[in-house]
Amino acid sequence: MKKIDTELSLNDYFYMKIALELSKRGLGEVYPNPSVGCVIVKDKHIVGRGWTGKGGRPHAERVALEQAKNVKGAKVYVTLEPCSHYGKTSPCAEELIRSEVAEVIIATSDPDPRVSGSGIQMLKDAGIKVNFGILKAQADIIHQGFFNRIKQNQPLITIKIASSADGKIAKNKNKKSWVTGPQSRQKGHMFRAQHDAIMVGIGTALIDDPSLDCRIPGLEDRSPIRVVVDTNLQIDPMSSLCKSANKIPLWIMTAATDLKKSFEIKNTGAQIFCFEKDSQEQLDLSKVMTLLAEQGITRLLCEGGSKLNASLIRANLVDRLIWFKSSDFVGKNGVDALYDISLDELDLYLTLSLLDEGQTGQDHWRHFGNFSG
Repeated sequence: MKKIDTELSLNDYFYMKIALELSKRGLGEVYPNPSVGCVIVKDKHIVGRGWTGKGGRPHAERVALEQAKNVKGAKVYVTLEPCSHYGKTSPCAEELIRSEVAEVIIATSDPDPRVSGSGIQMLKDAGIKVNFGILKAQADIIHQGFFNRIKQNQPLITIKIASSADGKIAKNKNKKSWVTGPQSRQKGHMFRAQHDAIMVGIGTALIDDPSLDCRIPGLEDRSPIRVVVDTNLQIDPMSSLCKSANKIPLWIMTAATDLKKSFEIKNTGAQIFCFEKDSQEQLDLSKVMTLLAEQGITRLLCEGGSKLNASLIRANLVDRLIWFKSSDFVGKNGVDALYDISLDELDLYLTLSLLDEGQTGQDHWRHFGNFSG
């Protein structure tokens, strides 16, 4: 059994685990802020709990404090260092001090230069006991998208693949087909709900005519921003994506300068972001990711197709991989999951550890990731 810090009890770990679970509830709808969880305990009872609100406000600590009312002498468990700077609201560290809590237990620090240790110091200077680092690894994984945006100027990039047992994502080229079951597609929609944006290449947009929304009852408002990598601006203004652009944001990444086509697309409500082509006459995907981070995106789910996912892997841009795999075989005429990257060579490009796995009907899914801190 892992040794417990002498200043912390098993109860402290229990309450922090609750805070971590709460923080997951805001994933996909709080960008550009992190999704933080907070639990307040007084006299051995949870008196307040909260997670970051939609759009990034209110912060988790404020939600929990409002729920708890009287928290004098209480313990506060928070997954990320409380903010210490003035923005649209006063600092959460200041609110905790004003509420006269006795102790704040923090899972991990905030790399934002406006905070980065100053939140902890503010609490200590006010005489509040601070414990830091409990379940830090788990908190770092949850907050990785925010960390990437602040430290690397790009979002957490996850590619999602749904394939047959022999690594095929479709039965034939240029024709939409399913190789995994409906339960896998339902789980895939849950992953969509946990991301700020979802990206596909123009090939997928033209062949599948997807809507890329979240179609889980009750979570329709969790549909992510749709992003299409469309170097030559081939998207059809009458596509499902464009026709729903006024309801769910659609961002087109392109190098084309066709003013007439651009006007038609913008007229649907879509936004167009222009880049110069790279030496391969394609978009530089690292520049696309930088732009997304500058727009506040912290978590990006890429659903391909095979060329886009392979390009992201070759460009060393992939942080996580979600792979749904059926038990059926498609055969040599099917479309390879990663275009020109052999599945036997995938380890040469990605160094990932298993984060989670499960069954969806007859299919098996695995979630891999890395975290460098």
